[in-house]
Amino acid sequence: MGIQKDETPFKCEVCLKQFTRSKGLKIHLRIHTGEKPFKCKICSRRFTKSGHLKRHFKIHTNEKPFKCKTCLKQFTRSDGLKRHLRIHTAEKPFECEIYSKRFSQSGLLKNHFKVHTGENPYKCKICLKQFTEPASVRYHLRIHTGEKPFKCEICSKRFAYSSNLNQHLIVHTGEKPLKCEICLKQFTRSSDLKRHFRVHTGEKPFKCEICSKQFTQLRGLRQHLRVHTGEKPFKCEICSKRFTESGNLNTHLRIHTNEKPFKCKICSKPFTQSGELKRHFKIHTGEKPFKCKMCSKPFTHSDVLKIHLRIHTNEKPFKCKFCLKQFTQSGNLKKHFRVHTGEKPFQCEVCLKHFRRPGHLKRHLQTHTV
Repeated sequence: MGIQKDETPFKCEVCLKQFTRSKGLKIHLRIHTGEKPFKCKICSRRFTKSGHLKRHFKIHTNEKPFKCKTCLKQFTRSDGLKRHLRIHTAEKPFECEIYSKRFSQSGLLKNHFKVHTGENPYKCKICLKQFTEPASVRYHLRIHTGEKPFKCEICSKRFAYSSNLNQHLIVHTGEKPLKCEICLKQFTRSSDLKRHFRVHTGEKPFKCEICSKQFTQLRGLRQHLRVHTGEKPFKCEICSKRFTESGNLNTHLRIHTNEKPFKCKICSKPFTQSGELKRHFKIHTGEKPFKCKMCSKPFTHSDVLKIHLRIHTNEKPFKCKFCLKQFTQSGNLKKHFRVHTGEKPFQCEVCLKHFRRPGHLKRHLQTHTV
């Protein structure tokens, strides 16, 4: 008499899982014993099942009998093709019961679930950072090793991740397939379009837990957090000054190189920063878009208006640590500070006399012209 449909007479004594056949139980027990009796003759890798070895062997033979009819990509296994097809069909059959987020692969759902459980079993041996999956540790290690295995065949630039290389290739093709439906601006990546869309919606999903300030991008929040932590990870190798952002360091370096790449089209005056050029250009246009609500005086820059408002509010946020005298502007405090330090940074080239302020030097120079 054959085994009935629901009858499972063979039970694993370790985890109590049941099987209909003794062979199934025998293979299953290898999970607990770690036994891997099937060995690859080429690379010596071992497997618990002969089928797994057979599939593995196709890596060495480069056999890829399963082809995608849409993009012609080939696969060694039918299940690999099946997973791949979901890219074209957008099918996501695996759903998270907590968050309702859907995934194309069961493995992706399994890894996602660790977000809810907080499980991070895989640790970096160098910095001890923990991850939900072993592949993430391997990718992360490239930060420490500097390994960049993916190379652009056009410009030879190298990348740590294949996804970064694929994104970079669009720089050469100039392709921008994604368009904003509101302003028609085009983008190379869906993530860029998604971030841009927040300009129209005003959405700021990233919030600082310390001061409640909100940001449109996660990068903006991370940079902002350094205001609270005081972290300045970017250091100038010339003068050792430190910065919270790499962009600020790059701008600062122009002080040492004297590079001024932004030039005014009207008077040809060069600037180190694009923002400085933009502010300067208002001198030519006469534009003063920032108006004081108290006295209606207009200003070309918002920061100048902010300083001006202190006349009305009598706010003096900058205090001298020696005599406690207060000032409306940081520049005035800096000048005042020289009274205590005795610093005289402005020197007369004729008689070498030093002065605390440029105005004092200017008046002094007139004594040489008489």
